[in-house]
Amino acid sequence: MKLALAQMLVEPGAREANVARALDRISAAAANGAEAVLLPECLDLGWTHPSARELATPVPDGDTCRRLRAAARRHGLFVCAGFVERAEERLFNAAVFIGSTGELLLHHRKINELDFGRELYATGDRLGVVDTPHGRIGLMICADGFAPGQAIGRSLALMGAEIILSPCAWAVPAEHDNRREPYGQIWRDNYGAICRDFEVTIAGCSNVGPITAGPWCGRKCIGNSMVFGPGGENRLLGPYGERADELLLVEVQTGISGRLV
Repeated sequence: MKLALAQMLVEPGAREANVARALDRISAAAANGAEAVLLPECLDLGWTHPSARELATPVPDGDTCRRLRAAARRHGLFVCAGFVERAEERLFNAAVFIGSTGELLLHHRKINELDFGRELYATGDRLGVVDTPHGRIGLMICADGFAPGQAIGRSLALMGAEIILSPCAWAVPAEHDNRREPYGQIWRDNYGAICRDFEVTIAGCSNVGPITAGPWCGRKCIGNSMVFGPGGENRLLGPYGERADELLLVEVQTGISGRLV
């Protein structure tokens, strides 16, 4: 399977512009021969941005999800994306995995949200995997990957996931110097351990751009998206920086423990 990671700019609170950008990345992934595309966490509004209270949309038939489903169907590829979900009075940091004919295959609500994120988002309470022609897929979101004991990633692997997809929003302080302190050790430690122990592949795709409101206002999202393969090796590393908007491509051999080739 050829997997695209859309390390795209997310403008805080700008749902229409962000969704349009996501649709462009899906189109570009298809044009580059991808069979699946992974997009970031909270791609519609930005992580913990307060506009979610007014602008979040439902799953599966709200505007954001409906447009992502239509794009998957139009281009004939699988789409994994994170966005803010409205469910009556509650908001969730959610992700979906959409089939190549536009059907909703997986719907995940983030479980291991950071404490201050829980002021905006309710907590998910279940995990799922799905069989596809490309192997069994599991879904988590960002900090789910470093839940205590790596419980979420390990549970997905025990459920038979060969590939775990993770929309992310990786942020650092504005003054962070990546040359002195390279970003990503937390993901090397946690993704790597799960991949070594279970012979799976984990792909984490982060957005880029500034955080302009909410508890992490002033920080910046910096991409640096990663794919780890069986054995725990970091097989793909995206560019770092708040302007590092890029479409990344990697070949994943599925059906055989999610091995990268």
